[in-house]
Amino acid sequence: MGTSIEFTRPDGATAPGYLAPAPRAGAPGIVLFEEWWGVDAQIKAVADRFARAGFAVLVPDIFRGSVTDDPEVAGHMMEGLDFADAATQDAPGAAAYLRAHGAAKVGVSGFCAGGALAMLAAMKTDAFDAAVIFSGFPPAEAGDPAEMRIPVQGHWSLQDAFFPIARVDAIEARLREAGVPHEFHRYDAKHAFYNPRGLGNYVHEHAETAFTRAQAFFHKTLG
Repeated sequence: MGTSIEFTRPDGATAPGYLAPAPRAGAPGIVLFEEWWGVDAQIKAVADRFARAGFAVLVPDIFRGSVTDDPEVAGHMMEGLDFADAATQDAPGAAAYLRAHGAAKVGVSGFCAGGALAMLAAMKTDAFDAAVIFSGFPPAEAGDPAEMRIPVQGHWSLQDAFFPIARVDAIEARLREAGVPHEFHRYDAKHAFYNPRGLGNYVHEHAETAFTRAQAFFHKTLG
C-alpha cells in the first residue's frame, strides 16, 4: 500500500521513509517510529492500517535501511542510534513533509525504542499536535516529560522488563502535576504485546484495544 520516499530534515539533509498515503486529501498526518527491528513488514502494516483509518503516515527510516529479526542485532542497531538527532531532525522533517502534502495537523507515535523517540520528539520540538506512545520512554536525564504540552496517550505493559511500569507511573505523575492533557492505559502483558512478529509476547485482545484507542485519540486530537 505504501511507498518509499525521501524527505528533508531541518538541517537540510535528506532522510528515507515509508509513506502510507491517506485515503483523502487534507487528512491529518502521523509520524510513526518503528521498533528496534527497523522498517520491517510489521511497522509497514501498522502504518497502512492507520492510513486506512484516515491518516497520512510517514515512518522515518531511522536505521537507514537496516532491518533484522535478531534481537542481538537489533540491540546493536539501537545502541548505535543518535536518538537526539532522530527526534529533533528526522521527526520534524517528516512532520514538515506531511504538512507540505496537505496535513493541517500531525501527530507522532512509536513503539518500544520508537515510543521513546516519539516522546522525545514531543518533548524537544514543536512539530506535533498530539502523541501516542507504545511501551517506550526516554531516560530521565533526557529531560522533563512535562516539556510535552500536547495531548498524550500512552500504552504500557505491567510486566515490561525493558520499560518498568514504576517509571511510567512517575511520568504520569509529572504530567498530572504539570497539567499536561494525557491518558495512560496499562495492560496485563509483557513488553511488545502489540507485535505478532516480535518477542513472542503478542496478546491479540490487548493489541486490538490499544490500536482502537490510539485511532480514536488521533481522530479526536488531529481532526
